[in-house]
Amino acid sequence: MSFEPAVFSTEQLQAAQSLFSKACNFVISVAKLEQLPVSELPEVAFVGRSNVGKSSLINAVTAQKGLAKTSNTPGRTQQLNYFNLADKIHLVDLPGYGFAQAPEALVKQWQKMIFTYLQGRVELKRVFMLIDSRHGIKKVDEEIMTMLDAAAVTYQIVLTKTDKISEVALSKVLKNTQETIKTHGAAYVNILATSSEKNRGIDIVRAEIASLI
Repeated sequence: MSFEPAVFSTEQLQAAQSLFSKACNFVISVAKLEQLPVSELPEVAFVGRSNVGKSSLINAVTAQKGLAKTSNTPGRTQQLNYFNLADKIHLVDLPGYGFAQAPEALVKQWQKMIFTYLQGRVELKRVFMLIDSRHGIKKVDEEIMTMLDAAAVTYQIVLTKTDKISEVALSKVLKNTQETIKTHGAAYVNILATSSEKNRGIDIVRAEIASLI
């Protein structure tokens, strides 16, 4: 198993760049699963702890600064937010998890809704699970990984904010992450290292998404 990202050809990278140069528009915020859009488009979803940089990554990938709303308040996103990219694929921003202020009932409601979505959404091709590279995989992340395993949904770890740590520290967190995902059956083998602020690894995330269409 390797934590090196998949190797994409120049043509694949250019095709992904072309795809993500097209319009990406907000579709709907889903508070209840019956509100999920009826569509044959493939979907990819983004999940992670509150303030892990989900909105920033989505904005960087789509090259649209204000597409996903960023906030310094943990747990602000409480709905599934759908974005349509060029009528080719849906990007789904899932609610953040792990914020201390959330009542237990709200956490359980989140888990039930997300698990049901993950388990039953045939259009869902992959979940990108974001991990803050400064902290690595925490207990709450492992709980979500176990949930993803149980839902039999392929997920890929995306390390965020890698510009905030040294190369030595990044190598260490990559190694530790690699060891962790060995024990999770639904985890995709390749780990992505990104920085939305420095645009690092964004082209590879785009290529991964484009490869699922």
